[in-house]
Amino acid sequence: MIDQTNDLKLKSVETIIERACQGQDLSEAEGLILLQQKHPEAIATIARAADSLRKKQAGDTVTYVINRNINFTNICEQHCNFCAFRRDAGDTGAFWLDLEQILAKATEAIALGATEICMQGGLNPQAKLNGASLPYYLRLVETIKSQFPRLHLHAFSPQEVQFIAREDEISYEEVIIALKQAGVESMPGTAAEILDDRVRKVICPEKINTATWLEIVETAHRLGVPTTSTILCGHIEIPQQQIGHLAKLRSLQQLAIERDYPAKITEFIILPFVGQEAPKPLRNRVGRDQPSLADTLHLTAVARLFLGNYIANHQPSWVKLGLDGAKEALQWGCNDLGGTLMEEHITTMAGARGGTSMDVEILQQAIASVGRPYRQRNTLYEYLPA
Repeated sequence: MIDQTNDLKLKSVETIIERACQGQDLSEAEGLILLQQKHPEAIATIARAADSLRKKQAGDTVTYVINRNINFTNICEQHCNFCAFRRDAGDTGAFWLDLEQILAKATEAIALGATEICMQGGLNPQAKLNGASLPYYLRLVETIKSQFPRLHLHAFSPQEVQFIAREDEISYEEVIIALKQAGVESMPGTAAEILDDRVRKVICPEKINTATWLEIVETAHRLGVPTTSTILCGHIEIPQQQIGHLAKLRSLQQLAIERDYPAKITEFIILPFVGQEAPKPLRNRVGRDQPSLADTLHLTAVARLFLGNYIANHQPSWVKLGLDGAKEALQWGCNDLGGTLMEEHITTMAGARGGTSMDVEILQQAIASVGRPYRQRNTLYEYLPA
């Protein structure tokens, strides 16, 4: 009887996979069936299908970007229950970089071949010029772009856009237009965490809600600012909420396509929860300090089958999974290995063991070790000269 039950489940999985491989959109119910599989044979079937679909949608070449993270401050007014990065002003470990420090980091990045700066920070209420928030952020952008006009600035999450708009009592559109005119060329799709307000009320009750995150990202697309997309998984959320998150991202991308917006989502990144240094209540509730590689790979494969028609580029986090885990994800539907980062603080301060920087040669060797060609790209997934 057990074998017959497993056979029936596997046939159901194979039927769903066949639809995905034929280019049909999976329903949330079908995605959930795939995500809830426990039998090793069923999961292996899902992984093979995701890898096959990855080849069809994104090819065999694995891409990477030479970039640098600049977290300009960890002083933050919010108290997210998963965050070990934020500090109050005056706390031990609190920092707020000045313009010279930021420019020095950008200069060093250029010397190491970077094509992108990813800049995000805490929500620091004191970060103002003449009593206004937006001019401060514009000055950060202009400081970098005035010296390095060709450097792609990937900056400021939807949460930061909302913070600026709230502080200055202006619209999201005004904020995004001003940042774009100053030199921001794309927006990180962070602060999404899980796009389910029941979960958000527990892990990040002070953050923007789901509708606001979606509104700001749609506004960015309408105004010609591409974004990435992310999911923070492996904490208190359940599979239904993971699939609901993927469905919201897919709908957002479908909207951009249907309305012919000048920009869209460029990539999807799974960010598994690292709880080693997280506040104790959430850490105790989750029950482990490091991500589950098996669960992350399973979600990686389902995400490719669910999103691939609309978001072709999928990336693991070597910071959170370690390089070996990220390499394995390349066989579960991912086609990109991310960036060199040069300086990663947020996840490392949470207790991640993947490291804070990755040499280009190590990324290339990792890709070659799984039998795939590699290619350097820019932020928008355009190949750079070999």
